Amino acid sequence: MTIEKIHIYHTNDLHSHFEKWPRIRSFLQRRKAEHAAAGEPCFLFDIGDHMDRSHPYTEATLGRGNTAMLDDLGYDAVTIGNNEGITLAPDNLDALYRDASFPVVLGNLFRADGIRPGWAVPEAFLTTPSGLRIGLLGATADFTSSYEQLGWRIGGPGAWLAAAAPQVKEHCDLVVCLSHMGSTADDRLAEEAAGSVDIILGAHTHHVYPDGRMVGDTLIGAAGKWGHYVGEIELDVDRASGRIVRSRAAVHDTDALPAPEDDLSFDAELRKEAGVLMGTPVFNNPSDLPGSWTHPSPLSKFFSQALRIHTGGDCAMYNAGIFLGGLKKGGVSRMDLHSLMPHPINPCIVRLSGAELEEAYELSLDPGWPEIRLRGLGFRGEVMGKMIHHRLKRSEDGRLMVGGRPVRRDHTYRLATLDLFTYGFFFPEFKQVPKEYFMPEFIRDVLAEHAVRTFGHAGS
Repeated sequence: MTIEKIHIYHTNDLHSHFEKWPRIRSFLQRRKAEHAAAGEPCFLFDIGDHMDRSHPYTEATLGRGNTAMLDDLGYDAVTIGNNEGITLAPDNLDALYRDASFPVVLGNLFRADGIRPGWAVPEAFLTTPSGLRIGLLGATADFTSSYEQLGWRIGGPGAWLAAAAPQVKEHCDLVVCLSHMGSTADDRLAEEAAGSVDIILGAHTHHVYPDGRMVGDTLIGAAGKWGHYVGEIELDVDRASGRIVRSRAAVHDTDALPAPEDDLSFDAELRKEAGVLMGTPVFNNPSDLPGSWTHPSPLSKFFSQALRIHTGGDCAMYNAGIFLGGLKKGGVSRMDLHSLMPHPINPCIVRLSGAELEEAYELSLDPGWPEIRLRGLGFRGEVMGKMIHHRLKRSEDGRLMVGGRPVRRDHTYRLATLDLFTYGFFFPEFKQVPKEYFMPEFIRDVLAEHAVRTFGHAGS
């Protein structure tokens, strides 16, 4: 039996934590060189959410800087995560991989007319020096409403992969799935596509498998989030039969890796470059607009008007923690706006009956909420902060008022809020009621739009 040793390295859910990138880059460059010297094939894959627009460099380049990093390191293939898929306008997503030399393997995303975008391929094939053929499949999580709002069609990723895997297996020795679906969906795929999928590289739910996970005969690797780990799969494959005779999975803690020269300066330099790229004033602010996490502020008053006008809401409600500072008097640039509100959060309208609005208002007064250290849901701040109410308050006689009029329990109201509140964690009712998302604009874009409308463009 003649064996070929194959090395696979995988990253996922970096979320633009570029402070980790120098060690990842140095480690992978070193490993690639070692394997090349030994005559052993080595492949690099990223499993999505490499970018996150909460980082100013990603915002300034709309993710193309992230793609360049992957390309410079010689990644062999990637798939996309929801941060690539639903935080970019379609034209920007089309441009994201325009100059990439690697394939974007993605089988379950289509344009509204059912045609796959030109930058994506449903499968790809790699060949080792001995002639072993590796088939790649990729799919991303199903955020149907968000993709449809942006003009895309998204299919069920697990069903697509399970159907495609046997067909790809017919044309290769090994099948590797790049899966931005989450751990539960990966386990299900391993069961449903038993015999057709050899390796699943997982992402999305930020799980870590230090030694891999076997489900049947399928090996699943996963490397956590934010660049904390680099995943590795090592395979011994019989060249004659294409059968895996030994497999090993591991993760490498990036904090334990040797620090290259630019370990501390890399992220700082990217932020400096972003400041230049986004440094031109968008509007001139006539006076300081301080913000606050603990009480209504001049900034929250201004943003409340912006949110209600943009969405056409009857009233508005959101958390003050979205403001990471205030707006200074004078020229305000895109960099200033991004520093103030770095969140990839979209505005939305929730349609509620008067009775449902009453219930939501009472929930929003929970005294424990302002101090919650909120993580995820698109929020990139520190604490949730006080709930801000705009055109929504109790009168002296205890009645809830919208725009100065008593709420009618059987009337439908349009509440302007943030998309993070529609996932059911704070307001369970919001998950079920009719909603309208405004995409691709983020809440910082809404603020900028209102400021330009109010004060005019800078220099005008």
